[in-house]
Amino acid sequence: MNRGAFRLPHRNRPPERNRRGRLRRGMYLLPSLFTAGNIAAGYFAIMQSLQGSVQEPRHFDFAALAIGFAIPFDAIDGRIARMTKTTSEFGKELDSLADVITFGVAPSLLAFTWGFQMLPTAMDPVRRQHVVQWGAFVCFLFLLCGAGRLARFNIGANLLPTNPGRPGRKYFVGMPIPAAAGVIAAVVHFFSGTPVPNWRVAIIWMMLIFLVGLLMVSTWRFWSGKEINLTDRHPFQQVVVIGLAIYATVAFSQIVLFLLAFFYMFSGIFARAAYSWQRRHKAANRQLMSPEAAALSEAISNPPLPPSHPPSQPPVHP
Repeated sequence: MNRGAFRLPHRNRPPERNRRGRLRRGMYLLPSLFTAGNIAAGYFAIMQSLQGSVQEPRHFDFAALAIGFAIPFDAIDGRIARMTKTTSEFGKELDSLADVITFGVAPSLLAFTWGFQMLPTAMDPVRRQHVVQWGAFVCFLFLLCGAGRLARFNIGANLLPTNPGRPGRKYFVGMPIPAAAGVIAAVVHFFSGTPVPNWRVAIIWMMLIFLVGLLMVSTWRFWSGKEINLTDRHPFQQVVVIGLAIYATVAFSQIVLFLLAFFYMFSGIFARAAYSWQRRHKAANRQLMSPEAAALSEAISNPPLPPSHPPSQPPVHP
């Protein structure tokens, strides 16, 4: 009889528990790789911002594109971690630090070098110095607001916007920092990296940076794209629309990204304005009603939620 028949099968294979442990470590590594790509894009953007000049504006454009490429990386790493159930405190902290670098330091430096540092030296030196100094201060405020927004999310629980939306929908509380960085990157890319030509345009640029910084630390609601589930089945028409959208973004990136960035920014402003108008309109109507009719109208417009339904969805990652 063959002596090999008495050998134990798979004796050289590692135990099943060890193989599962290796697979688990690999799954933890996968979202961290996307986070590392996020940091790499931010580092590349910083290096390109430092090399940009009036004679070589392409470096500013490369920095803007790197920030734009980092936005999908930031969204993918969180989705992968949730899909594979490999979320961890280390991954969350690493992702927050990556966001500070890529969507805080990199866009603030790009905004300063592109919009203020490259102003023509032929203009009034005193005026130029004042514009550059105020521009540096506003860019620092942008960075501070972005870091504050991330810190507020990390320590906050069940943050609710001051203008709540539909029950069951997920919203960001304040403008997410990748979208804020995307506004700066979209403007620089729209002009192909050509620096700001005069101090009047620099003032407008300064006001835009200040507005975006305030939107990040605001408590207004912004739409969250994490409601879209790419793992479910979708009609073929939606696949065609998504393909056309990707093609338009690649072929006409300057116009498409510019419009998308500003549309998202103003969507939060319009949502807050619409909510304030509705409240004033309802208050004016209640003043014209009797107390009983006003109480009935309030009960109809704000029905109590069932016990099984949460008052609001918790915020998602910025």
